Amino acid sequence: MNNFRGVLPPFLVLDQFLQSWLMEDIGRGDRTTQSILSPNSKLGTAKWVAKAPGIIAGLPIAARVFQLLNNQVSFLPKIAEGEKCQPGQIIAEIHGSLDALLMGERVALNLAMRLSGIATLTNQYAEKIADLPTKFVDTRKTTPGLRILEKYATTVGGAINHRMGLDDAVMIKDNHIAAAGSIGEAINLVRSQIPYPLTIEVETEDLEQVKEALAHQADIIMLDNMSLENMKTAVKLIRQHNELIKIEASGNITLETIRTVAETGVDYISSSAPITQSKWLDLSMKMVG
Repeated sequence: MNNFRGVLPPFLVLDQFLQSWLMEDIGRGDRTTQSILSPNSKLGTAKWVAKAPGIIAGLPIAARVFQLLNNQVSFLPKIAEGEKCQPGQIIAEIHGSLDALLMGERVALNLAMRLSGIATLTNQYAEKIADLPTKFVDTRKTTPGLRILEKYATTVGGAINHRMGLDDAVMIKDNHIAAAGSIGEAINLVRSQIPYPLTIEVETEDLEQVKEALAHQADIIMLDNMSLENMKTAVKLIRQHNELIKIEASGNITLETIRTVAETGVDYISSSAPITQSKWLDLSMKMVG
């Protein structure tokens, strides 16, 4: 694989998270490691081994975890970010101060296992429609504090990111429509206040709502939990009205249904499943010297 589009934020942004997670785990000190080893007293080598098949994600983040503990630690990936691994395969080799390797082990592995699990399930979804023009998209259903990394992992798996947060773009959902009174009123209120570059997406549940969104010039129309027949009709209606409007399908997308939904002609299919339903990819660290 190894053709992902993900770009990690600079460590200026990530370090504050990584440091807080290390502090959570180490607390007032690693009682075991610090009782056995003096700081920087011994050098050693460890290997990361895959215990299940999947897509590897998070190796640059894991490397940074160890380097925050000791900047002399060497973390050498044996597989590229975004590539498939097999059970027993060596994923990375780490060399440096043993106390740093032992104190960083759990945080680094936890992050890599979580992100690799997300990338693995994302890839299963993305591969189902890889030969179609429809793009697979993630959502904001993420773990608080982990959004940047979890959304990075979906791109490693082959998805593209939906908005990162509430300030990225406008998405008028059912509760916003209820609060405003109608789709048209919601669009008018939003359009009068947002900065020029932001797009307006509207969530629709039936064909009448699609028509209202079209009448008020929504930039993106989401077809939420629609039947396939209604979805096909909605796509045709939108294309006839304005071919520049993007169409997104969402709601109860599964590995079994994603291709059928894509074949309706939508531009994007969004799902929270790769983040909310993925299992961690089992990895382990073994000292070898």
